[in-house]
This record gives sequence, structure tokens and C-alpha cells, in this order.
Amino acid sequence: MVLVAVNPATGERIEEIEETDIGKVQTFYENSRRAFSRWSGLSLDERLGYFRRLKKVMAEAMDEIAKTVSLDTGKVPTDALVSDVMPTIESIEFVLKHAKKSLSPQKVKTPLLLFGKTSCVEYMPRGVVLVISPWNYPLQLAMVPAVSALAGGNTVILKPSEVTPLVGKLIESLFQRAGFPEHVLQVAHGGKEVGSAFVNGKPDYIFFTGSVKTGKIIQKAAAEHLIPTTLELGGKDPFIVFADANLERAAKGAVWAAFTNCGQVCMSAERIFVEKSVFPEFVERLKEETRSLVLGQGEDADIGSMTFPGQKEIVREHVLDALARGAKLETGEHPDRWTEDSLFVKPMVMTNVPLDAKIMKEETFGPVLPVVPFETEEEAVKLANDTEYGLNASVWSNDLERARRVAAKLVSGAVVINDAVISVANPHLPFGGAKNSGIGRYHGKDGLRIFCHEKALVIDRGRLKREVQWYPYKGTYPLFLRLFQSYFGERKNWFAFFQSFLRLMKRN
Repeated sequence: MVLVAVNPATGERIEEIEETDIGKVQTFYENSRRAFSRWSGLSLDERLGYFRRLKKVMAEAMDEIAKTVSLDTGKVPTDALVSDVMPTIESIEFVLKHAKKSLSPQKVKTPLLLFGKTSCVEYMPRGVVLVISPWNYPLQLAMVPAVSALAGGNTVILKPSEVTPLVGKLIESLFQRAGFPEHVLQVAHGGKEVGSAFVNGKPDYIFFTGSVKTGKIIQKAAAEHLIPTTLELGGKDPFIVFADANLERAAKGAVWAAFTNCGQVCMSAERIFVEKSVFPEFVERLKEETRSLVLGQGEDADIGSMTFPGQKEIVREHVLDALARGAKLETGEHPDRWTEDSLFVKPMVMTNVPLDAKIMKEETFGPVLPVVPFETEEEAVKLANDTEYGLNASVWSNDLERARRVAAKLVSGAVVINDAVISVANPHLPFGGAKNSGIGRYHGKDGLRIFCHEKALVIDRGRLKREVQWYPYKGTYPLFLRLFQSYFGERKNWFAFFQSFLRLMKRN
């Protein structure tokens, strides 16, 4: 079996890549576990040396990487460079700067009742981490969790999307060029059957980015064996514009947030809510900005093609449903006029969209932007939260106090004020969603620690003959009662506390 890499913008067959034989799943795991014993035995400094080489390799091959991503996804080269390549290298830079502090033993306080001891938390790698990544940002969403897991001493099996196999092959090559030890990162090429086989192969941790439907299947399979997971799933992100916002900036931001990567972004603006008093003006601004966008493949184009034919059909279904319910297509083309054998879709702005239309409820993941008016702050919050998703949100207002107040009420993994989407570009911030947008967080120091077991460590020098709580208990109850009451009472009685403590320590 082979995977055929196709340029979605042209339909050109680029390359055939051999699919991983399901019969070799256990061999992958055996190789990973052998590599784990060596890789986890290296010091963190030794592991970071490999990441320095990886960063150097990627910086030197940046143009090659961006163009491969563009070729495999149909997105324009600038989008590939800015939104896929740069954040990946930035995340490696974060690991180089912060992994040592984040993964070193962390000393914590020890309560007075454990006098004489010290306490800390150590981070122990989990083992073999299975990373299953999607096609919309095939480099970033594969490499960032993989690099984070590797930094902690784990080995990784990566199953990239079969829709973008060239990038999966490229990732394999980048790690080889950086000189990583054999089998520390292995790439398994294939579709759903390959992914399912590796999930059932019992990894020590699963990191999945993709649809809610597939995420639930993976979670169910993982639960059978108590395998911990992180699930980064879909979004239906609201974009709220108040009348006092900088409307020119907000309109430009909305168009970029809705149509970057042809709208195939889990954090893209999928629902725009605009205060009623400026609604007509804002819609006109959106239409003007949208009509100025350039579709194409070259470096000067703004929007490329969609990546996956099946996703184009979902967009078609959502648009037709909204139009049938009375929605108005302000820009773009009616789906009946779409070129069937092309994945280029002109970006669409829609108004008069019913709140129960599919395009307002389900993740569209395409270049269409429904715009809905609201009258009050309370209504805006209610509309924004009226979804099963909660990944990202955007609030626009010159009244930052109000913007912060609204942001606090949104059920969302992230909120950006007077900008959109870009919270994911800050590697210091946690990334993840609420509700059906996923389970768990990554990025930041916690994005390194999720791939490790937290081990509590208490250290005593062993110089005393006994501890106060050890046997025998004969005659100790009154002393313990006085000890605890003197310590936990409204006002501490230190004389009674130490007197009781010393008597407990001196007993036979």
C-alpha cells in the first residue's frame, strides 16, 4: 500500500510514500522501548544538544520546509512560513531555554508537622508517546508535541495525517539530519487503520489533534487500558465586536482570523457577533476586505486552496443549509457555481444567518464567515457561549475593562482582546480547550510536564531514632490532641505545641 501525495491546489500527483504495514506495529513499539532505555538515560543537557542541532537544521532548511508544507496543503508559502514553520522553531527555542528549569526537581514547602524533612517533585518520563497529528498544520501540530515529549526523556511514535504525507516524510528527514539516535522518533505513515492499530498497541501516552468524533474513539480505546491522553479537538470560535472598537482594525482582523489557511484552523473566527449600532458599517468593511484578497499559489497570494476534498463538501453543506434557511451571501460564490474539480473556494461573508443553522452550530473549517448582530453585552456573551466548543475567542473594544469582563465570562481555553488566534503563537501560554474542544493543555512548562509522571519525593537524613507518629500509641492520644489543637487553632499556641512534640519524641 502506498500513500499518494497530491498538490491540492493543482491536483498534481507528487510522490508515492509507502504506508506502514500494520503487522509492524509491535516492532515499532519494541524499537521505541529499547530506544527509551537509552534516551531517558541521557542527561537533559545531552538531550537538549540534539534539539540545538534540530533547530539549526530547520533554520537552514526553512525555505525547503515552507515550500513542502505549501505543496502538501495548498496553503500559500507565506502562510506556511508564518503559521506553521515559525511556531515550530519557536517551540524548539522554548524547550532549549526552559526545559531545564521546568523538568528539574522542584523543591516544595514541607509542613511543620514534618519537621526535619525536605520535599520536592521530580519528573519521570512516561515511556512511549503516540502523537497523532492533523493535516491543517502538519508540521507544527506534529512536531511541537513530539519535541515536548522527547525533551522529557520519552520516545515518540508519530502518525501524521495521510492527507499530507510529504510533511510526515520531511519530519522524519529533519530528525535524521539532526542526528537523533535511531528509533527515538519513528514516523508511521498511513490512514485511520494505521492510527487505530497504534492506539491499540498500548502506548504509555497518547497525544491527539483532530476531530471530536475521532477524539472520542481514541479516548474510549485509551480508557480500556488507563492510558492517559491529551485531546486537542475542534472549535467554533466567537469573534465579538463592540461599537466602540477600532472597526477598521477589527474588520481586517476578522478577515484574517476567518480566512487564514482557507479557514481550516481550529482557532479561526467561525462566528462574528457585532453590536447592532455598527453592524451595517462593519459588514461593509468585511466585504471590502474580503473582496481584496488574492487567491492563488504564489508568494504574493493571500489564500491558497483547501487541503482536503471532504472538507470542501462540509463547507458546501453548511453554506447551502444556511442559504435555504434565509441567509444572505454577501461575498463569494454560491456553491452551485463552484468548480467541482478545484479546491479553490472564494471566501464568503454571510448575514441573516439563523442561529440554529449548521454553520452556527457545527465546525465548518472553511472560508466562510457568518455575521450576526447583538444588542447588549449579556446577549453577546450568551451567543458566544452557545456552542458545544470552547477553544478560543476574540473580544474587540476600546473599553479594556469591559473587554476583560466579557473575556472572563466566556467558556473558552483562550481569549484574545483586540486581536485573534495569536494566543497559540506564544509558547509560554497553555493551549487547549473547554467542553468538546478537548482535554488537557500543552505549550508552556506544563506542556513539557504532561509527558512526565510527577514523582513526590520526601527526604529525611535519618538521624533520629523515631518519628512522633510511630508506634507505640499507648498514652499518646492526649498529646496528639493537644499538639494539633495548639497548631490548628485560631491562634497558634507554640509553647503547648513544642511541649507536646517533645513529650511524644521522648516516649519509649
